[in-house]
Amino acid sequence: MDVDRLANASQIGRPRILSETDLGKIHRAALDIVASIGMSIQHPRALELLREHGCTESEGRVRIPPDLVEKTRASVPSRIMVFDRLGQPAMELGGFNSYFGSGSDLMSTWDLESGELRESCLQDTERSARLCDALPNIDFVMSGAWPNELDARVAFLHNFRAMVSNTTKPLVVTAEDRKDVHVMWQVGCALRGGAEELAAKPYFIVYGESVSPLRHMDEAIDKLLYCADTGIPCLYTPAPLVGGTGPITMAGALALGLAEYYQGMVVQQLARPGAPLIFGIGPLVLDLTTMQSSYSAIEFFMGHTAQIELARWLDVPNWAYGGMTDSHSLDCQAGLEIAEVTLLDMLCGSNLTHDAGYQGFGLAASLEQIVVVDEFVGMNRRLLSGIEVNDETLALDAIADVGPGGEFISHRHTRRFCREAQWRPTVLSRASQANWEKDGRADLNERARRKALAVLASHEVAELPQSVSEAMDALILEYEQNLSF
Repeated sequence: MDVDRLANASQIGRPRILSETDLGKIHRAALDIVASIGMSIQHPRALELLREHGCTESEGRVRIPPDLVEKTRASVPSRIMVFDRLGQPAMELGGFNSYFGSGSDLMSTWDLESGELRESCLQDTERSARLCDALPNIDFVMSGAWPNELDARVAFLHNFRAMVSNTTKPLVVTAEDRKDVHVMWQVGCALRGGAEELAAKPYFIVYGESVSPLRHMDEAIDKLLYCADTGIPCLYTPAPLVGGTGPITMAGALALGLAEYYQGMVVQQLARPGAPLIFGIGPLVLDLTTMQSSYSAIEFFMGHTAQIELARWLDVPNWAYGGMTDSHSLDCQAGLEIAEVTLLDMLCGSNLTHDAGYQGFGLAASLEQIVVVDEFVGMNRRLLSGIEVNDETLALDAIADVGPGGEFISHRHTRRFCREAQWRPTVLSRASQANWEKDGRADLNERARRKALAVLASHEVAELPQSVSEAMDALILEYEQNLSF
């Protein structure tokens, strides 16, 4: 995979939500929250680390001195290299490099064959991973579905196995606690040939978040510390629901989210300075007219863009949202919402953008939508790559050859550049009216459905080494046997 091609370093037309003064104010407000208001954290090892470095406890809250936040902030890496299953460079997180992937753990799925909404199952994770493996502009994979037929205690590991087996692309994984992260780490070690090799070429990223407002659960801190100890990249992304679990003003929600990130960051960096960490805030908006959490409220787009700017200001890799819609179908509303947030992501340089395929307020999965997002990202990667200007592309010889009143269709210059000069869609329609009628007036959803089915019927994923597959099966079986059902 060509990392340089996928990384968008364009500086064209970047939006700006926060001024430098605004960024500083949010940072100082976050420091005030961690130092004066404090947060609930009860993890024994984390508390020991915090106490050793001058943090105080009272009334069930831990307070962190601002200078400790600044000290640990300086040790967070500004770049994280992530590799695919084969050990090849896949993503360089940081700067303005933009990568896109699916989302995770959706309870319902739109069935490709019947078109009906149903409960998700493990096969949906397998199909989502295989589809993403084939799509050129989907750069990493999350589960996409929750296996409702399985016991929740083993569901994360079965989803992990389904992803490892059905794509070579890097993964972002969810996990219940450090015990299943440990199994995933063991599989990664088997794949790479050892712990040091896995740390040098990380294959997956572990998702983690606080519980807004101001709480850090033991399970989240446990995963954060385990990743620090083993060198696994992790992300810590508070998601204060604006107007619900966070202030209704976006500035307040951003300050709260940044403060919660700082708390996790301090713990992780005290455990291991320089441990790879990805910043994020998910300021979804609670629509007070419906009490629904909106992924497409314009205020969320504003807050989301602002948190990407905070990441640039902090000079750390960031976690982001894109390719999703509140609409319950792949209709015009979905197209507008998907296009707006995804293009914002690309213009702002969001690094690790997930949720391609999320529909209906993040409650349902659509493989058709992943196909559309892949096409949209590809189209805009072409746009943001700019125009190449050199002696050949200026075409002076061709213009001289053709002369006044001539044509360029048959000229060798056109033959030379016809494939690379024009981007061509696969599901966006450029058919004539007559051909569109002949095709049954298929809309975008139907064309994306056909493509998804065709890809799933034909795409072959590079085979997982048998030794790794057997080791993974044995590790998951041992994990299950140690649980009491």
